[in-house]
Amino acid sequence: MKIVIPGGSGQVGTVLARAFIADGHEVVVLSRKKGTTSWRTVEWDGESMGHWASELDRADVVINLAGRSVNCRYGARNRCEIKESRIKSTRAVGQAIAEAAHPPRVWLQASTATIYAHRYDAPNDEATGILGGDEPNAPDAWRFSIDVAKSWEQAAIEAHTPNTRQVLLRSAITMSPDRGGPFDYLLRLVRYGLGGKHGDGRQFVSWIHDLDFIRAVYWLIDHDLSGPVNLASPNPLSNVEFMRDLRNAWGARIGLPATHWMLEIGTFLMRSESELVLKSRRVVPGRLLASGFEFQFQRWADAAHELCQRMRTKSSRP
Repeated sequence: MKIVIPGGSGQVGTVLARAFIADGHEVVVLSRKKGTTSWRTVEWDGESMGHWASELDRADVVINLAGRSVNCRYGARNRCEIKESRIKSTRAVGQAIAEAAHPPRVWLQASTATIYAHRYDAPNDEATGILGGDEPNAPDAWRFSIDVAKSWEQAAIEAHTPNTRQVLLRSAITMSPDRGGPFDYLLRLVRYGLGGKHGDGRQFVSWIHDLDFIRAVYWLIDHDLSGPVNLASPNPLSNVEFMRDLRNAWGARIGLPATHWMLEIGTFLMRSESELVLKSRRVVPGRLLASGFEFQFQRWADAAHELCQRMRTKSSRP
């Protein structure tokens, strides 16, 4: 297959591109800057049509991951860039597919599990899940993230691509042993003795192992699913349990907790937002399971153990 990945230079795009190349597929990443990788990189500006659009003609699959990182402070300028980068790039991809003489058969469009409401009482699947934005007393930053997710999906839905099946990937945090990724960050906290609960620890953490994420993407390419699909393990768990299992997997005896006010100060100093760790994301993959997909890593304890092993292997290499 020829697989085009707009915005594929980040952690998730790299996870997918490596797997596709290893399986013998042709991969083209659309990026704002040239990369030094084993796959081809084509430059684009993420918002206007250009020579890059020809890459989608006769491509088999497009996986659009483009969008400015949300790991920043939500000031006015960053908010504008986060939202506009997603809307504009999605519209550009949709236009390129619509104008292709031989459009790709599948368009996998990135979204996020953050679109669901902050809740503890029940899990959010695609059929019965509650979309967020109306929770009482929700911080403004949480409402902003949900508005971004809804606008992102709407930009894809509005594209006129009748010959291309479209899937909205409502992804949880993809855990891989890559440097600079979410798992690397969490593991550093554990290694420094800071891997305790965040806030009161009640908030649910939804996650997916990188190998299951790759397998799920292949599944969606090959199976006739369209619309929103949750990419998350079937077993989200509370933050206190999540961090405990990660400590156990690494063999750390101590994990100091971080209170709400400590997280606010820490994320401010790191130029990030506490929403990324305090919002309860209780998301389950209803449609994937109903379609027959089987997860290799259903429990976080098993996933964390395997990821820690791979991280140690990587660290021991010269």
